[in-house]
Amino acid sequence: MMENSLKMMRRKSWKVMAAGGIMAAFLVGGSLTAGAAGGLDMHTDYPGMTAKAGEDLTFNLGFDNSGAGCDASLSIQSMPEGWSGYISGGSSRISRIHVPTGTDTASATFQLEIPADTADGSYEVVLEARAGGEVYDTLTLNLDVSELEVSQGDFSSEYPEQEGSAGTSFSYNATLINNSAATQSYSLSAEAPEGWQVSFTPSGESNKVASIQLDPAASQGLTIQVVPPENAAAGEYTIHCSAISGNETLSMDLSVTVTEQYDISLSTPDGRLSFDTHANEESAVTLSVTNNSNMPVENVNLTATAPTNWTVSFDTPTIDVIEAGATVEVTARVTPSDQALTGDYVVTMNASCSETSDSAEFRVTVETSMIWGFVAVAVIVALLAGIGYVFRKYGRR
Repeated sequence: MMENSLKMMRRKSWKVMAAGGIMAAFLVGGSLTAGAAGGLDMHTDYPGMTAKAGEDLTFNLGFDNSGAGCDASLSIQSMPEGWSGYISGGSSRISRIHVPTGTDTASATFQLEIPADTADGSYEVVLEARAGGEVYDTLTLNLDVSELEVSQGDFSSEYPEQEGSAGTSFSYNATLINNSAATQSYSLSAEAPEGWQVSFTPSGESNKVASIQLDPAASQGLTIQVVPPENAAAGEYTIHCSAISGNETLSMDLSVTVTEQYDISLSTPDGRLSFDTHANEESAVTLSVTNNSNMPVENVNLTATAPTNWTVSFDTPTIDVIEAGATVEVTARVTPSDQALTGDYVVTMNASCSETSDSAEFRVTVETSMIWGFVAVAVIVALLAGIGYVFRKYGRR
């Protein structure tokens, strides 16, 4: 009886082993079949993401290949209505990719644009890589989208305060942001002191604009050029800039500090820098001293450099004060030497104060006095009369 029991146990063991062998063979066969069908694998590190409506997303795609190297066609199998996207490699859009044997042997990028009006919810985007037949793979991207947060836009400059001299061109880099869910057209304007010039130019462009259109959740860089007049007084100025659309008014203040600048010029009312005179004869010359500074200048002294033995005097040798942009007239009196010969001479007039100075060279022409002309004529007449008398008296002898 014991012998019969041992035989029965041996038969059961063989049956179990046979069944195990059949199961193992089935599993191996299934594994080989799966490997042949799924030799291509497309994946990304973050297939599930949270995003905002209006946002642009980038997914880095990697490819594994457990079979022979192949060329795989790439496509978007499904995507929510109104969404857009494309697959790129390098700097170009692609539709096929070569995947050598191995792990992470090829890569690409999927760019996805979510419309700004997308409602809250969960969405799927399915990508496919197919090398033909049963060699393919799909990748499902799960996206939890929340509506675009609509808020006040922004108009600002990173460095809103600058300083420099009058006449300097100040340049501010500003950014205009549309945070709404709709496209908006903004009118650009500035409030500045009289005589100041303000212009707006989109970054990277050369044409000035008075308005600009922005898509939802978009921004635009602007260069704001501020030019004060040449005679702008020293001090701090505020330029109020605005970007106004049908839905909102955005504004910011730019600060310009104009530094002190000193400059005076010396000339005549008609700009003429020459005159005629005679030896030892006084000539009056009207001078114009103009303050081109953006500040008053004080104690402006007038001096002259003239030839030897000439005299130059001024009715106002020192001007107490000249306001910014004002002109003061002074009379200079020039007397050549009594020994001055006929010809051209140079007299230099100077105007100076502690901050600045200017000079002007005058060409002075010394002419022969009319008296000597009359004397010469009288002498000639006398000589002719004398000769005539001699001929009349002695001519007949």
